[in-house]
Amino acid sequence: MAKVKVTQVKSVIDRTKRQKQTMIALGIKKMNQTVEHEATPQILGMINKVSHLVVVEEI
Repeated sequence: MAKVKVTQVKSVIDRTKRQKQTMIALGIKKMNQTVEHEATPQILGMINKVSHLVVVEEI
């Protein structure tokens, strides 16, 4: 299975509670933090919901 690298590039200040919780569920707590995940449909769906806050790279 492919992996994706997710990096937060915009702040979650003034975002909805749901978007903040999605970022925490992805394991991102700080600006410019990067995490790696398997590219499962669940993870890709979460990334899609906060796509305006993150940059995604395939590994």
